[in-house]
Amino acid sequence: MQIRDLPYSDPGLPDVRSGPRFLWWLGRNQLGGQLKSLAWGLLHFTSIAGLPYMVGLAVEAVLDRSGARLALAGMLIGLLGVGIALGDTMLHRTAVTNWVTAAARVQQLLARKTARLGSALTRRVAAGEVVAVSTGDVEKIGWFVETLSRFAAAALTVVLVCVGLLVYQPALGVVVTAGMPVLALAVLPLLPRATRRADFQREKAGRATELASDTVAGLRVLRGIGGEELFLDRYRRASQEVRTAAVRSARMWAVISATQVLMPGLLLIAVVWHGVHLAREGRITVGELVTVYSAVMLLNYPLRHFEEIAMAYSFSRPSAKRAARVLALERTAEPMAGSGAARMPEQASGRTSGQDREHAPGRPVGPAEPPPAEAAGDVVGGGRTARPWPGGARATGDLYDPVTGLLAPAGRFTAVVCGDPDEAGRIAERLGGHPAFEEASGLPSVRLGDAPLDGLPLSAARTAVLVQDKDPVLLSGTLRDLLDVPASGAVTPEEALAAAQCADVLTALAQASVDDDPMAAHLTERGRSLSGGQRQRLALARSLVTDPEVLVLDEPTSAVDSHTEARVGDGIRRLRSGRTTVVLTSSPLLLGRAERVVFLAGGEVTAVGSHRELVHAEPRYRAVVTRETDDERARADALTAFDIEETA
Repeated sequence: MQIRDLPYSDPGLPDVRSGPRFLWWLGRNQLGGQLKSLAWGLLHFTSIAGLPYMVGLAVEAVLDRSGARLALAGMLIGLLGVGIALGDTMLHRTAVTNWVTAAARVQQLLARKTARLGSALTRRVAAGEVVAVSTGDVEKIGWFVETLSRFAAAALTVVLVCVGLLVYQPALGVVVTAGMPVLALAVLPLLPRATRRADFQREKAGRATELASDTVAGLRVLRGIGGEELFLDRYRRASQEVRTAAVRSARMWAVISATQVLMPGLLLIAVVWHGVHLAREGRITVGELVTVYSAVMLLNYPLRHFEEIAMAYSFSRPSAKRAARVLALERTAEPMAGSGAARMPEQASGRTSGQDREHAPGRPVGPAEPPPAEAAGDVVGGGRTARPWPGGARATGDLYDPVTGLLAPAGRFTAVVCGDPDEAGRIAERLGGHPAFEEASGLPSVRLGDAPLDGLPLSAARTAVLVQDKDPVLLSGTLRDLLDVPASGAVTPEEALAAAQCADVLTALAQASVDDDPMAAHLTERGRSLSGGQRQRLALARSLVTDPEVLVLDEPTSAVDSHTEARVGDGIRRLRSGRTTVVLTSSPLLLGRAERVVFLAGGEVTAVGSHRELVHAEPRYRAVVTRETDDERARADALTAFDIEETA
């Protein structure tokens, strides 16, 4: 793999059982690049290691007054210089390639995982940690992967030099060979403490990054409530904790670096002291002493890579652990028979079906058996034929949640009212096939027709069901870019903008555009230049353009005035005619335009009917949509009881 060939067509299936296993998997998947780097590293290091022998040969030639041998030594030194230059250049090139390709592989894996999990990712992992993994951690992982081959080349070079010294001059070679393991292992007792300090530093840095991310995201709100300085002070303290941890970690690595300088120096002193005695006794020549001395001196260079691999592993191990933890997260799987799915008949026993509920407004109901799926190729509500699933399956049938008993008939506009405002967001995620991990364990999946969403390929599930949460995100770019999303093609951007009542937004954007074209106007990050209602309506238009088989909207008009809200409700109903639409809301203006209203309380469907019917027949529903207080509800119940007694 070369840098120009990125991105990978398939980054592969990583081993995420642990951080070290993930690092090993990355290195194994770059075996070709690692071998290239190893080969060039061996050329570079062995060329450096060969210089002492040539220098010794030149010294011997001078002492013997042999011009031919001196010329030969000079030529060999020149060839070694070429080998050093070529090896160093290509080693750097291949090492950087390994670094970049490893980092790119990790980023692709993280991007793929983020796309698969969606909003469920931040429920399990803090947003700041995700940012830290995809930026700084990726670089540290790439650093370790590219260091592997250079370390292997350095280690092989040290072994070759020791063997060569044993053959060339056994008396001094024994000293060097015995001292090398001591040099290589001298820092091992220091590594655990250095690793702990590095882990602590990364933990503090991740916390500071998370705090900074949260502060920036909520800066407008913080300024509005006067809390900007409070959070900035918190970030300053977190930053100082990171600085203190970094200094403590650097001190430990300074000790390791000093050890790597001290130990070779002691070995060099021992070699020179022993060599001088051998030379005085005539057991070795001056040229041999110079050769051994130069070899020990030059061995410091490959030995430095022992320190680098230790540092790279210490910094990359916690990074790999965090990356593996994120990559190990999975979508909620469909339960096996005998788990949550086995409880469905028990829950449904003695209950009315979805069709019965339709004609019994206000009647208490519970979860029911899912309705039969539409036949493949059938025409669904409004005479529109469903688009095929990827791979040939059909996206047809009613949307059914066996946990709550919520049924959204195909091709109809269903509104859902929840007694608990927080419950609406959880239900929206479940309907999209992305329930919270802590809530999904052992629970059956939402079904579209007879197909569980969790059992479908991710692309098929997201083609079929689109969920717009109550706080949608607008990315920076032009309005044309915002609406350039995967879509069926049945709804044009103009139609979607009209249905979402974005006329005032288009006017404002046209005034900000150079050529008076609102579609070319630039939207700032997260649409911060627009009001909350304008952002909400543009997000709605984007969802309408997509035209999915099932569209789930969570409070799509919470930031819109009542007149605009009524027109938005009419636009959604008109544009989504024949498509399944579920709106989670407590707004009477939207509820009055829905074909079917479902009321949930305590996590279960308790009443189904039209808005008008439920207002009169279901007191709890009326209390939610009319915002009745407890005192008002008590007075209304007392008056009702009094009227009943008077009538009796």
